Amino acid sequence: MEALIKVLFIVTSHSEMGNTGVRTGWYLNEVAQPYDVFTKANFQIDFMSPKGGQTPMDPGSAVEGRDDPQCQKFISSGAINRLNTTMAPSQVNISDYQVIFYPGGHGPMFDLPNNDEIAALTKTAYESGAIVSAVCHGIAGFVPVRLSSGISIVKGQTLTSLTNSEEAAGNFFNLVPFLLETKLRSLGANFIAGPIFKPNVQTSGRLVTGQNPMSAKPLAEQVVRLVHQHFHTNHGS
Repeated sequence: MEALIKVLFIVTSHSEMGNTGVRTGWYLNEVAQPYDVFTKANFQIDFMSPKGGQTPMDPGSAVEGRDDPQCQKFISSGAINRLNTTMAPSQVNISDYQVIFYPGGHGPMFDLPNNDEIAALTKTAYESGAIVSAVCHGIAGFVPVRLSSGISIVKGQTLTSLTNSEEAAGNFFNLVPFLLETKLRSLGANFIAGPIFKPNVQTSGRLVTGQNPMSAKPLAEQVVRLVHQHFHTNHGS
């Protein structure tokens, strides 16, 4: 009997860069491409956000996703509508999930680093053997996660995220509440910065991270490989 693998996407509820009026949210390809990879692997996907209910898509990512087949499929299939009915943290039974995944967009930088409720869910999942993964600014979700030992989930782990160089290249240096690369290094991570806007996926045990939007698909493919190693599933026919 094939094990049913359930993935929890943790997306942002936050739609504005501070008080600047610049719109943000979750990044379309960082949701759509992993969704496509996981769906093809026969994983079941649920969505959660800090506030539950409707969540904001970064409008710039919709423009960038116009020529991406996975993004267009995500929209045309109606899968995108699932982001209007996300679960709140209190509705989640975390023991149901073998994979946790945080997509990026700048939104997570504002509502995940201080969210102890979600951090507690991720800690529980990780300590129960789940794979915890994130791409780009989604890795901000790791910032508040402390293990039962009291140490940060990132301490001593090899990982990546959107880099300071990429933040500067995108002219977001003054809009973000902190620099994610700097924060992860300060928490004791072994941070690997690849070339800007090129795919870079780092695996450290059951933590999998991707640097930028270009890393979303290869990150998801790596998670699928790890799932088959850890949970002894087999692909559908």
